[in-house]
Amino acid sequence: MSKSYIGGCACGAIHYDIPAEPLVMNDCQCRQCQRDSGTGHGSYLTFPRAAVTVHGQANTWDLVGDNGYVKSRGFCANCGTLVYLTLPAVPDIFVVYAGSLEDPSRYKPQFVCWTAAGHQWDHMDPDLPRFEKMPPA
Repeated sequence: MSKSYIGGCACGAIHYDIPAEPLVMNDCQCRQCQRDSGTGHGSYLTFPRAAVTVHGQANTWDLVGDNGYVKSRGFCANCGTLVYLTLPAVPDIFVVYAGSLEDPSRYKPQFVCWTAAGHQWDHMDPDLPRFEKMPPA
């Protein structure tokens, strides 16, 4: 295993440490991820929840995604940075926003999902597998 994945919000009020490898890393072009990121897609790393330590208190807001799952987004009340998201229906995973990593160069996407909502101007790596919605389980 490599070094921990560490990161947090812009002001430092929320910080996480994850001494595990991601289960998956992906880009998502759904409309909500576009809104969250302010651009054409969101970029995420998914970890086993048991490996994650979070310091600081995040505020959360919930939304039902296009796939029907409630997504609870954790953000900093001080600076507004989106740091992570959890899914109450899948409590064993913890998803961090790639931009919240201290070293975002460690993010290596494995696929792109929800391309059905993607925009032509959002140029994704053409070598990545693509799925119109979520990949098959």
